Amino acid sequence: MTRSSRTTALITGASSGIGAVYADRLARRGHDLILVARDAARLTAVAEAATRYGVAVETIRADLAEPADLHRVEARLRDDASIALLVNNAGIGAAPGMAHADLDALERMIKVNVTAPTRLAAAAARAFAAAERGAIINISSVLALEPELFNGVYSGTKAFVLNLSLSLRNELAARGVRVQAVLPGATRTGFWRCAGAGADALPAEMVMEAGELVDAALAGFDAGEDVTIPSLPERADWDAFNAARARLAPNLSRRHAAARYRVAAA
Repeated sequence: MTRSSRTTALITGASSGIGAVYADRLARRGHDLILVARDAARLTAVAEAATRYGVAVETIRADLAEPADLHRVEARLRDDASIALLVNNAGIGAAPGMAHADLDALERMIKVNVTAPTRLAAAAARAFAAAERGAIINISSVLALEPELFNGVYSGTKAFVLNLSLSLRNELAARGVRVQAVLPGATRTGFWRCAGAGADALPAEMVMEAGELVDAALAGFDAGEDVTIPSLPERADWDAFNAARARLAPNLSRRHAAARYRVAAA
């Protein structure tokens, strides 16, 4: 999945921010591109910039919250044998809080952040497994690990993406298909407008530029990481977290309740 492979990468949410940087970096590596987003004008600008690397670039204007558009992209993943990399990047945020939340906006967010990456990853998994090659990169968030810090529905969608990625990796590894989950922290993109906040309101040391984020994510991909947290200084911290989770496994489903929950008979 590196330079001169001449396979095609399909990137969702490619018109700006993280998706636009992935388009630049993957074109630089020699991938042809299929770029998917709602904003046709911005999408065209990203595509034109990527062609300077001598690759073929196609754009698909699609709103992944709309079933017809989603199914069209899904069919392309299923039927185009040149596609060997899916970057599931499209996502939208929501303002913090639930008591006064716009439920229609939350439902739309779930469609884009959960339903779309699920269907696209499933289509890619089927095609890539049959070809015994390919990779899926799913953009999650550090909020998958810290649900108390923001809108719980948003963090829940990102926890879903992380779980989906870990499960897919376990399922597809034997078929030669790579799966990576990327967990960005606060990143300077247009996401903040959708979330009803601004990155400038955060301490400067917490906000990463999108270019640095994607470069780190691709370095993690090249290193074979299943989960990449670009801001995490020590990989050992993630490994320790994962090991602690694994230690719970033998006791998560047993015939009887733990002794601490048993009530003595009267």
